[in-house]
Amino acid sequence: MNIKRYGSIAAIAVAGTMLLASCAANEGNGADAPAASDLTGTLVGGGASSQQAAQEAWVAGFQGLNEGVTVEYDPTGSGTGRDNFIAGANAFTGSDRAFKDEELAADNFAGCVPGTPLVEIPAYISPIAVIFNLEGVDTLNLDAPTIAKIFKGEITTWNDEAIASQNPDAELPAEAITAVHRSDESGTTENFVEYLSAVTPEVWDAEVSGDWAYPGGEAAQGTSGVVDAVTNGNGTIGYADASRAGDLGTVAVKVGEEYVPYSSEAAAAIVDASPFVEGRGETDLAIELDRTTTEAGVYPIVLVSYLIGCAEYEDAANAELVKAYFEYVISEDGQATAEEAAGIAPISSTLFDAASAAVSAIK
Repeated sequence: MNIKRYGSIAAIAVAGTMLLASCAANEGNGADAPAASDLTGTLVGGGASSQQAAQEAWVAGFQGLNEGVTVEYDPTGSGTGRDNFIAGANAFTGSDRAFKDEELAADNFAGCVPGTPLVEIPAYISPIAVIFNLEGVDTLNLDAPTIAKIFKGEITTWNDEAIASQNPDAELPAEAITAVHRSDESGTTENFVEYLSAVTPEVWDAEVSGDWAYPGGEAAQGTSGVVDAVTNGNGTIGYADASRAGDLGTVAVKVGEEYVPYSSEAAAAIVDASPFVEGRGETDLAIELDRTTTEAGVYPIVLVSYLIGCAEYEDAANAELVKAYFEYVISEDGQATAEEAAGIAPISSTLFDAASAAVSAIK
């Protein structure tokens, strides 16, 4: 089944049927998990550490339906995952960003048939939480310039006027702020700083990248490292996939005239309102997020993490296993499983139809 790409997800036409409403996958998109099968083999993947909890749930669910298959997912981080996929070490990768145009143009994906496109599915949608550990404070309201200045090292104490003016009821100590960032190349970092660059470019003037741009602060390896550093300190602040926020304090981000706390619903709202990246093939569902939106109830610091594979594999066994695994992940059961395990926002019925058409093209 072919799809045509339009300006936004809500405008996709699938097999001539216009989809007029977008609803969460767990509200009935008709995408039940694939039935048990006689598949056998080992499927090797890896990449985004943000997906770890969801991948553990997906692997358990998929292997329950396919007892002859072993799925291995190594949460090495998005950058390493993409490198391993390019080298053919992973049959699929999880990545907190899609491949860039220049990376696709190189056409050097060892496991894919040369000249064939990639399948990039935004299967994991989650807010990125700004997390902190400050005694006696559970929540804070912060706008983008203040967040940027904290992580850039320009705001250095918790009772700074920029923080205090937005939180008049909080008892903020004259304590030093320790801002924690990722030490490794990270899609979570890239999504986080893309928001800061888009909304407050006069403050966040570094190039958007998965590598941390500014000196200072504390560096930690992977999502787990950032969460551990924030948890084990006091006066610490960091950023991480919201599923890993736990009991840490979290920031409500200013959007328009209101402060919006993170939630899966608020994260999903920005995805369906955003267009696809222009010029991609029909199996490549990379999304161009509108970080600057001021719509009510939208949380703009969103991580859209992708499952990425080949549209055509050199190894037919990999094609069969990847196709079956991706079908499970995007199914209603797969998305519900990850929502329970990792707090993701299930993909909408509209996005499911586009993803299903892309996955069906794998061979």
